[in-house]
Amino acid sequence: MEKEILKLARQAARGNVSAYGSLIVHYQDYLYRMAFLHVKNETMALDVVGDCILKGFQSIRRLKHPEYFKTWITRILIRCAADAFSKNRGEVPMDPAGEAFPAGTSGISAEEKWDLYDAIDRLPEKYKTVIILKYFSELTVREIAYAMDIPEGSVKAYLSRARKELRGHLKEGYFYAT
Repeated sequence: MEKEILKLARQAARGNVSAYGSLIVHYQDYLYRMAFLHVKNETMALDVVGDCILKGFQSIRRLKHPEYFKTWITRILIRCAADAFSKNRGEVPMDPAGEAFPAGTSGISAEEKWDLYDAIDRLPEKYKTVIILKYFSELTVREIAYAMDIPEGSVKAYLSRARKELRGHLKEGYFYAT
């Protein structure tokens, strides 16, 4: 599957609209989950994904490394989500029992999910983003660095600081980031 995704990304970068569409179909659930984690509202998340797809299409020819399509489109999504979130601060947050939580949180209660989500929301934006990319999207440090356009060392430092802050915010100690 990875070889096919890479082939599609190369074709899309050369202007193949159908290849770009296939990539979007492949990553649509991922893009929605990521947007939802950032804006916490279904309608806003759909708008963010739409904006991301459009901006990605408009700039696909500038994709220098097709093997990083997922992190490239994630970078666009993060910017679109930040724009949408800053424009719509009054929106109601999501129900944390929803699908946006990583598989590892299925054994915790709804209250614990709310606490976790609230703790993540209280993090500075750069820490929140690395936590979401690492634990919800399962990106590597290298991919996160590419998506956020920062050095890998900064990603590691942000993850360490974010986990420390999360431990301080969470009362029960049910979230142990590795």
